[in-house]
Amino acid sequence: MITKKYFGTDGIRGKVGEPPITADFLLKLGWAAGQVFANEGHDFVLVGKDTRISGYMFESAIEAGLTAAGMNTRLLGPMPTPGIAYLTRTLRAQAGIVISASHNPYYDNGIKFFSVQGSKLPDTVEQQIEHYIDSPMTTVASAKLGKAKRLVDAPGRYIEFCKASVPTRLDFDGMKIVIDCAHGATYHIAPYVFSEIGAEVITIGAEPNGININDGCGATKPELLATTVLAHQADLGVALDGDGDRLIMVDHKGEIVDGDELIYIIAKSRLAAGQMTGPVIGTVMTNLGMEHGLKQLGINLLRAKVGDRHVMEMLDKHNGILGGENSGHIICLDKTTTGDGIIAALQIIAEMQYSGKNLHELKSGMQKYPQVLINIKTHKKINLDGNESIQAAIKTAERKLGEQGRILLRASGTEPLIRVMVEGEHEDLVQRYAEQLADEVKKAIGA
Repeated sequence: MITKKYFGTDGIRGKVGEPPITADFLLKLGWAAGQVFANEGHDFVLVGKDTRISGYMFESAIEAGLTAAGMNTRLLGPMPTPGIAYLTRTLRAQAGIVISASHNPYYDNGIKFFSVQGSKLPDTVEQQIEHYIDSPMTTVASAKLGKAKRLVDAPGRYIEFCKASVPTRLDFDGMKIVIDCAHGATYHIAPYVFSEIGAEVITIGAEPNGININDGCGATKPELLATTVLAHQADLGVALDGDGDRLIMVDHKGEIVDGDELIYIIAKSRLAAGQMTGPVIGTVMTNLGMEHGLKQLGINLLRAKVGDRHVMEMLDKHNGILGGENSGHIICLDKTTTGDGIIAALQIIAEMQYSGKNLHELKSGMQKYPQVLINIKTHKKINLDGNESIQAAIKTAERKLGEQGRILLRASGTEPLIRVMVEGEHEDLVQRYAEQLADEVKKAIGA
């Protein structure tokens, strides 16, 4: 197993101004990446970002590092993460660099990379970059310095790609959709995609100011979208997160439709069209109701560790085309190479047109089990498996919940949190044991 010093499950992420999310580190990271990519002999690297204010600083730092390594740069400005993946592949860039902390608050930021194929970098390449990060920084001769240019038509290219993911014969005229862009990287893209396919679009969360990204809106806070859908009597709502790789939807009744339900709808649609291949890949957080619903359709569900990287690895291993997480990361490999909120939403809307059913009717084929998730903030690492009181509480809860229940305790890979998840048939039992387990974790960390 490859161990890495800086890269986590989704690139490098943290609080702005605290190592490693500092200007000097990002300068060195750009140089280190340039050293690795320059060895491949390709001409340029793409650099895009979301709308958080620190993106200006980190874009400049990474550009300077790449330039010092002799690597040319194409600057995209604010672009959704999946859009950067798409452009990296179609423009045949050596790599794509994304400056984003996805669904996190504005005071966090991070860096992730895409390969020339539009997929996450292999562990071996990330390890090579880490080798150079810990090496002395040098600068190529002046004649060999890299150059930077802005790619001004990046949004338009990605808008056309998204629209092409659904057949042109479908008529979306008369459909009213509310789009919540989370004041993030889709603010100048998503409204155009949905209006250009013929829908009437009401846009919220599309006025980024550098610090309002994900603030009370978007895929992590879909309540605002639900209220807006009801107020405008819209057919549905689409909530994206700060970098556009998550999707949560709202039906015409104002009910929230999460990633598990959306994946189920897409799987059922692909099956009906004779296009479903391989199992669906979920995660350890995927609701039991989705597993049972897919089983009734004759589709297997396999569970990966949390994180779209792990979902992608299992999709490749099992020749699957569809996977994702209940948080809204949805990967449709028959349409694109990575999780994409806009692409996933278009697949759902297309199925509404094909079937003649509204979103509320489409999700009814899957009955979610009651699930309670409690996030406990901590900067203290504890051995959850080795704590006797926590393990005793888990065993007690598992006995009470029976075979139709699940318990999961894990440390978040992107935030300073310990997540306690309990799932089962009876909501009162699920709530009780989630709170008991959360109390045990708080005792263990001294909260």
